[in-house]
Amino acid sequence: MALGGAGPAGSGGLPAPSEAVPAGQGIAILAPLSGPNAALGPALVAAAKLALAGGPRLDVRDTGGTPAGAAAAASAAIAAGAGILIGPLTAGETQGAAGPARQAGVPLLAFTNDPAQAHPGVWVLGITPAQQVRRMVGAMTAQGRSRFAAVLPESQFGSAMGSALVQAVAEAGLPPPTMRSYAPGMAAMNAAMRDISDYAGRRGPIDAEIRAARNQHTVAGRRRAAELARHAIPPAPFDALLLAATGDSLGALATLLPYYDLNPPQVRVLGPALWASPVARGATSLTGAVFAAPDPAARADFDQKFTAATGAPAPGIADFAHDAAAIARVLAPSAGGAGYSAAALCRPDGFAGVDGLLALRTDGTVRRGLALFELQRGGPQMIEPAPDNLSAPGI
Repeated sequence: MALGGAGPAGSGGLPAPSEAVPAGQGIAILAPLSGPNAALGPALVAAAKLALAGGPRLDVRDTGGTPAGAAAAASAAIAAGAGILIGPLTAGETQGAAGPARQAGVPLLAFTNDPAQAHPGVWVLGITPAQQVRRMVGAMTAQGRSRFAAVLPESQFGSAMGSALVQAVAEAGLPPPTMRSYAPGMAAMNAAMRDISDYAGRRGPIDAEIRAARNQHTVAGRRRAAELARHAIPPAPFDALLLAATGDSLGALATLLPYYDLNPPQVRVLGPALWASPVARGATSLTGAVFAAPDPAARADFDQKFTAATGAPAPGIADFAHDAAAIARVLAPSAGGAGYSAAALCRPDGFAGVDGLLALRTDGTVRRGLALFELQRGGPQMIEPAPDNLSAPGI
């Protein structure tokens, strides 16, 4: 399978007359075939073509990896008859392409995971913090946990994870989560963890009793002090703690958990799908911690077909290009589909994607069925499979 564009449209021109499609019925992909992300563009096109094999033609448009280039590519595709746009890759490109798409009333299925890009008519297909956190909150509430907290970095990702937790907990009808953020550095992490754990309030009364017993300067006092020192301190004011750190920062936070008596099973640590990667986890041992992510086994068939077609393994981002094209194919009027209206795209039963079930919502967000994983000594192990219906908790 060729990885570039198809015919004249692959270089940005209008389709040749013999390739013309009825206005508003074509499928176009906006991909970075040049610019800083040009190495990913051909894989996105290849994944989309796999989904459309033997079906509607794909109009390939180069965004150049910039917002302006994405806007121009979207306008050209719409002028050539596109009724749906798949891509582009980044948040900036999505913002650029969204203007022409909304003006023309053409839906856009973007590959970014930036929740800020989700709007009516513009769907974010990347796996978002909201999808991950909703899945974990659903699983934790099913286990009887209802008090959530978060210690998050002062970053865009940390903010997104925090917002997702607030929303998911509210949707579950639970009390608002307690949250603390930290600037880079161990001192800031330590202060945030100490504060949120209420360590002084939990440990302080016991320490005061120990001092009072020792100050008696008697055998009985020393015996009492030793007995008090063995007492467990009261539990933390939460039973599920969300972290968003990776690498060295995650390792530093992990050392603080036992120090402040935030131990399993009283406290279940939750984290991002990034923890599926050994690089993100580093040398950190957080046995029992949980994260939500797609089941790798679900994409095995896609991996095999992609490798056979291109000679190279599929990058993770290619999943979204394949799913977007598959949705477009199912709804293509030329194939007897329902067309590209919001009602058709947001159909109640959703779609079967490479990474599992997904369903588009009218506000531009996407619901996903993610699996649940637990960090164990041998690495992450799936403890709950991905839901296969939209009524399951956590989707």
